[in-house]
Amino acid sequence: MSDQQKELQSLSDDFQRLQGELQSTVDARQKLESQQQENKSVQKEFAKLAEDANIYKLVGPVLLRQDKSEAVLAVDGRLDYIEKEIARVEKQISEIQEKTEMKKMEVFQLQTQMQQQQQAQTAS
Repeated sequence: MSDQQKELQSLSDDFQRLQGELQSTVDARQKLESQQQENKSVQKEFAKLAEDANIYKLVGPVLLRQDKSEAVLAVDGRLDYIEKEIARVEKQISEIQEKTEMKKMEVFQLQTQMQQQQQAQTAS
């Protein structure tokens, strides 16, 4: 295998690795968005409850009573954390997309160069 073919194989492997990384990062974002929706639903339900309503938290196999203010703070804190994680993952996705696009261009350029050399050899 020529050096160019080895380089093309290496670039192709890198490109596929980046695509896999992108897919797993997108999956992580979807999971975070699902958690965000779930917590927003809980937040809406809490807004409908009276201040003295009974709220229970599942801890292992046990339901523990929790103050409404404590429960609201916990959900607000989770939502804040999830929003920051989504922003971080979005930035990661953007960076991976840039790297993927650059790698794709490198593969295309090398393929074009190899085709031109092949055509030049057959024309000689």
